[in-house]
Amino acid sequence: MIFAVALSWLGFFVHNVADLPGQTILSPESLYPTILYLALVAAWFTSARRVVERVLLGWVLLNLVGGAIVSVLPLPFLPFHPEQTLYHYSFHVLYAILQVPALVVLRRRLVTQP
Repeated sequence: MIFAVALSWLGFFVHNVADLPGQTILSPESLYPTILYLALVAAWFTSARRVVERVLLGWVLLNLVGGAIVSVLPLPFLPFHPEQTLYHYSFHVLYAILQVPALVVLRRRLVTQP
C-alpha cells in the first residue's frame, strides 16, 4: 500500500516539476500536497487505518480526475489555459497512470477488509 501511494505522489510531483515553471519540492503547489500524502501515510499506521484508506482513496481519485484529466482540458471554467502539446499531455498520461496502482490497492483493501 505504501509503495502504491508513493507512486501516486511521484506521478503528481513529476507532473509538477515537468509542467510548472520553477517547481521544487518546496514550492507551495508541490509542498502542501506532499505534506498531505505524508500525513495520510503516517496516519495509516494508527488505529484509524480504515478511515485513512478511504481518505487516501478520495485523494488519489481527486489527483486522477482533477489533476491528471480535467486540468489538461481547455475548459472555460478553469482559471488557466492548459498547454495543448504532446509534451504536456504525456506528463498528464504519466500522472494518471501512476494513480492507478494506489486506486487498485486501496479499493481492494476497502472491499476485502471488514
